[in-house]
This record gives sequence, structure tokens and C-alpha cells, in this order.
Amino acid sequence: MSDATLDDRGRLTLPKEIRERYGDRYHVVDVRDGVKLIPVADDPLDALRDEFADVEKTTEELREEARGAALDEAGR
Repeated sequence: MSDATLDDRGRLTLPKEIRERYGDRYHVVDVRDGVKLIPVADDPLDALRDEFADVEKTTEELREEARGAALDEAGR
């Protein structure tokens, strides 16, 4: 872990090893006890395709499962 400081214009410079590992674009998320930086892929759709490449169900099957889970959680 390393420290980063805002400059007089409010800019934050991340250490080189962080930028090399995660890239140059981030979502800034306000969490209860601070902020979180979430890396944004150069091509978010490609990142999603890679993440779910091993999923063997169709989108319709996934939707049906999600609907059922939501209805169960709502106390159907």
C-alpha cells in the first residue's frame, strides 16, 4: 500500500505500479468509511465478455433465475 496526495487543484496522482496494473480510468465510489477507486476497462463490453466466457446458460435462463430469486426474496 502507498499514499497519494491531492495537489492544489484537487488532482490525485496514483503510483506508477498501480497505473500499470489497473490502467488510467477509474470510477470513484463514495463508501461509508471513505472512497473506493474501481478500474474501468478500456472496453467494458470486452471485459464483461471475458468475465462471463465460461457461463453456459443462455441469457433467458439467467433472466428467469434472477426473476425467481427476486420473487423469492420479495416473499412471493
